[in-house]
Amino acid sequence: MTSPVAPTLSVVVPAYNEQEVLPEFHRRLAEALAGIGMAWEVVYVNDGSRDTTLAVMTGLQATDPRVAVVNLSRNFGKEIALTAGLDHARGAEAVVVIDADLQDPPEVIPALVATWREGFDVVYAQRNTREGETWLKKATAAGFYRVMQRLGGKVQLPPDTGDFRLLSRRALDALLKLREQHRFMKGLFAWIGFPSMAVRYDRAPRAAGTTKWNYWKLWNFSLEGITSFTVAPLKAATYVGLLTAVGAVMYLAQLLVRTILFGNPIAGYPSLLAVVLFLGGVQMMMLGIIGEYLGRIFNETKQRPLYFAERYLPSRISGE
Repeated sequence: MTSPVAPTLSVVVPAYNEQEVLPEFHRRLAEALAGIGMAWEVVYVNDGSRDTTLAVMTGLQATDPRVAVVNLSRNFGKEIALTAGLDHARGAEAVVVIDADLQDPPEVIPALVATWREGFDVVYAQRNTREGETWLKKATAAGFYRVMQRLGGKVQLPPDTGDFRLLSRRALDALLKLREQHRFMKGLFAWIGFPSMAVRYDRAPRAAGTTKWNYWKLWNFSLEGITSFTVAPLKAATYVGLLTAVGAVMYLAQLLVRTILFGNPIAGYPSLLAVVLFLGGVQMMMLGIIGEYLGRIFNETKQRPLYFAERYLPSRISGE
């Protein structure tokens, strides 16, 4: 007699329009995990793909009992798709998060598992190199991590680290208690704490298909990360307003002194216009920052579910 048992390890793979790379990813994943000595499953999450990604996933699930598929009702974005996969991961002891594009090699997972077995709850893969990326993307990524290091306060994001990592079951259970709508997963991974260790690796170019992250989406993702992870922009708005007020008082003081000593000459229109535009721009920028946080409060107060799953096909791992 056989009965279903929870796998020891789950691998969560969110995907959006990844039909070209999924078969090769699954082949390499199976080869990489063949020698770890653990029962494992892989949870593929289809985030509303417009190509045949779902058909590829269901085909893999039909032929490999270690495959589970979560199909979201629409495209919710990578952070939500990743959360959906973690919600459905049955791994009794650990879970690994990895992208499907093969930029993060599945062959690194055994090293993550080995470090986890040394007693660490979180083992994050830290990049040595970023092959296949432009100098601009590398520079902006480095700048983003530096900004987050300065703004993070007590919670520090490890540099050159994406979502590729391993979490122990207790770390995952703690993470799943955080259900905010605006999810910056890198920040949430760091926020839960627990003993952590890095494993260095070389990031490869995308194996197939095209990236879904253009610079506009990366910019919005950066804003999401900053406003979801820290209130530093609000503090900066306060200081900018204070400095502007101090500057205005100083300007008024010197204007009064000049008027008393030298009379009141006719003010120049260009200088007046420049001051008005400057103060107006500062005010609009401050209102924009406040609006970003107010919008997030608005979304959180609705208390909507993070996602809806159109279907869930569990893995079929059995044990004696």
